[in-house]
Amino acid sequence: MLNQYETVFILTPVLSDAQAKEAVEKFKGLITAEGGEIVHEEDWGLKKLAYPIRKKHSGFYNLIEFKAPGVFVDKLETEYRRDERIIRFLTFRMEKHAIEYAIKKRNKKKEQKTEE
Repeated sequence: MLNQYETVFILTPVLSDAQAKEAVEKFKGLITAEGGEIVHEEDWGLKKLAYPIRKKHSGFYNLIEFKAPGVFVDKLETEYRRDERIIRFLTFRMEKHAIEYAIKKRNKKKEQKTEE
């Protein structure tokens, strides 16, 4: 049985766009290589941090929603810790209400884009 997870990670701001994309692809590849399935992803871009982390005041934010076995999250978070490009991360298991909310939010964004 696969659980659904949401992971948000912040990449160091000194990376080029190509380097940031490469880091995101690495973690997406890790998810799919372990039998996971990517449900949704968002690149939130460069944002100012609420407080400095490792003397950095901004970072590239990325969100990935995925389905994977529960034991995989430890492997993913170990990879986050090993990668010096990641300055912060958070992964949590989504319960059914969070999944429904995320789907509604995505659909609402799609509707707004089609109206424009």
